[in-house]
Amino acid sequence: MARPSRYPLELRRRAVRMVAEVRDDYPNETAALQAVAEKLGIGSRETLRNWVKQHEIDGGQRPGTTTEESAQLKALKKENAELKRANEILKAAASFFAAELDRPHTRS
Repeated sequence: MARPSRYPLELRRRAVRMVAEVRDDYPNETAALQAVAEKLGIGSRETLRNWVKQHEIDGGQRPGTTTEESAQLKALKKENAELKRANEILKAAASFFAAELDRPHTRS
């Protein structure tokens, strides 16, 4: 199970909005990211850069896997693993019962 996020969703959204608002006030995006990260107490500007990047992907401004697609993929992988386990159990059961049928039975 994934660990819970250190930063609440509302803080993430606010930080992304702030970067968009102040981006033009700084010479480059890195400086804007650093300023917003320091102002909001975010540990690393790279964390904030990832949030901005994901926001752009979710908004269709950048190519990549959206948050929704990632969640669907994760759910499908989990379901696939569960089905594989169930299939292995059924194979083992079929093998066991087939062996039972092949054994000679003596009547007493």
